[in-house]
Amino acid sequence: MPDTIYMIITVVIFAVCILITWFAAIAYRKKVYESKIGSAEEKSREIIDEALKVAETKKREALLEAKEESLRTKNEAEREAKERRAEVQRMERRVMNREENLDKKSEALEKKEASLAAKEESLAARKRETEEIYQKELQELERISGFTSEQAKEYLLKSVEDDVKHDTARMIKDLENQAKEEAGKRAKEYVVNAIQKCAADHVTESTISVVPLPNDEMKGRIIGREGRNIRTLETLTGVDLIIDDTPEAVILSGFDPIRREIARIALEKLIVDGRIHPARIEEMVEKAKKEVETMIREEGESAVMEVGIHGIHPELVKLLGKMRFRTSYGQNALKHSVEVAHLSGLLASELGLDVRLAKRAGLLHDIGKAVDHEMEGSHIQLGAMLCRKYKESAVVINAVEAHHGDVEPETLIACIVQAADTISAARPGARRETLETYTNRLKQLEDIANAYKGVDKSFAIQAGREIRVMVVPEQVSDDDMVLLARKISKQIEEELEYPGQIKVNVIRESRVTDYAK
Repeated sequence: MPDTIYMIITVVIFAVCILITWFAAIAYRKKVYESKIGSAEEKSREIIDEALKVAETKKREALLEAKEESLRTKNEAEREAKERRAEVQRMERRVMNREENLDKKSEALEKKEASLAAKEESLAARKRETEEIYQKELQELERISGFTSEQAKEYLLKSVEDDVKHDTARMIKDLENQAKEEAGKRAKEYVVNAIQKCAADHVTESTISVVPLPNDEMKGRIIGREGRNIRTLETLTGVDLIIDDTPEAVILSGFDPIRREIARIALEKLIVDGRIHPARIEEMVEKAKKEVETMIREEGESAVMEVGIHGIHPELVKLLGKMRFRTSYGQNALKHSVEVAHLSGLLASELGLDVRLAKRAGLLHDIGKAVDHEMEGSHIQLGAMLCRKYKESAVVINAVEAHHGDVEPETLIACIVQAADTISAARPGARRETLETYTNRLKQLEDIANAYKGVDKSFAIQAGREIRVMVVPEQVSDDDMVLLARKISKQIEEELEYPGQIKVNVIRESRVTDYAK
């Protein structure tokens, strides 16, 4: 117990000591703060006094500067006012001078107008006098010549028209002769060189094939019991078999060369095999079809390799192979296309053009003939459609469209293909025409010539290569003959299709007969 009391007393004494120390520290700090505050107030009063002095000084300086600026502005304003007054005075003097000049000019214009009016009156009087003189002279001329003014005008126009017609005919003739001399020399040189370098064989294709037989007994086996074998073969191939008195031969007749080739191959295989019955015929026909398809592809590839061009779509190559079995007027279409390609390349090299592109256009120019018996449209339309489908160039497409003149050629290559196509078709023995086509062309030539006024009669001669036109001398003059021949030539070019060229001869003959008695 006494220890506890002792401890409490010790704690109380310690606490009292702490309180006394704390109050003493507060009193000391307060005294220090008061002394610092007093010195700070003195400093602040000194700073304020100094600031007031500086502000007063600045104020006086600002007033002085404002007075100086005001004085300077006033002087500048007075100077500018003087300058403006001087400028206004100068402008007033200029205006006065201009007014004086305008007054002088207006007076001069008035004088000129008066003189012009007088001149106009004088000119009008002279014009009236001239008109009166002209009318009197015109009446006098009409009285002397016996023509009215309209009749005289018509006579003069007729004379001028005759002179112009004569000069035009002479000019046309001179220009044509000059152009023919220049163009003929170079064209002949190019064409002859191309033809000499490209020599092609021409064999006329027909619509029949002959299959040789080992003996005449084979005919009976081909016919079969009650004709079943021959009927089966004809049904499967679509070709007519003609078995007649021809010794050791069977004739296959058909307008489709591919079917005829399939029938020929199948029949030859059956003859070699010896077993001829409907089932074996079907088997051989299928094998023949596969062989012909392979042959078509190889023919197309061979044509492309022969011409020396690459990058043609495989379908176009296949169509080229089908043209091996297509003919036009007896001329094989594939051989014709290959020949046109070679000729186009040779002509392009003579003219310095792209030889490969010319060959490509020449090879594909008749590609539509491979499908023209399967699809509607002319071979030109179908060929252009196929070339567009298989991404051929615009130059090739235009050459295909223009090689018969259906559209205008847009490039020299299209013109070259036209020329090469004509050369290939016009070679002696290249094509044969039916009698009906030949006679129709001759009749059309004569009808075109007979339709013109002044033509008496016309004759197509030399297998349609020349037409002679007889004209009435009283209706057609020598100058009119030149124009008539040109018109007939142009109409023949536009309306007829023909290989080579047609010569137009216009003949005017007048005779006078008298008798001495």
